[in-house]
Amino acid sequence: MAIAANQNEHIDDRANPAELFLASETDIYNASRSLKAMGHPLRLKILCILASVQETSVQDLVELVGTSQSNISQHLSILRDKDILASRKDANKVYYRIGDDNILTLMATMRDAFCSSHN
Repeated sequence: MAIAANQNEHIDDRANPAELFLASETDIYNASRSLKAMGHPLRLKILCILASVQETSVQDLVELVGTSQSNISQHLSILRDKDILASRKDANKVYYRIGDDNILTLMATMRDAFCSSHN
């Protein structure tokens, strides 16, 4: 039996693939790629911070996350390479923000589902 969009629904195995939740191979690939990048605890922490502010500098992230700048930079690079983050440079500072509205929506959903202090 195929996966249903609603847990109470059942989709016949012969259902039209275009009617499934993620309809195309491209959609599945993009979702998998983003979720894999977001799956690391430190990257998820960075995204939680960035989801709560418009943007922040690398140095601010270092202080908020509590790890080295080189470690933060490596994780930021992964998130940027997966098109999750956008950045801008101002003089000698680099500022990051979540550059995909879909990721912001996902972060809000995850906050609602998993953050005990939010409930």
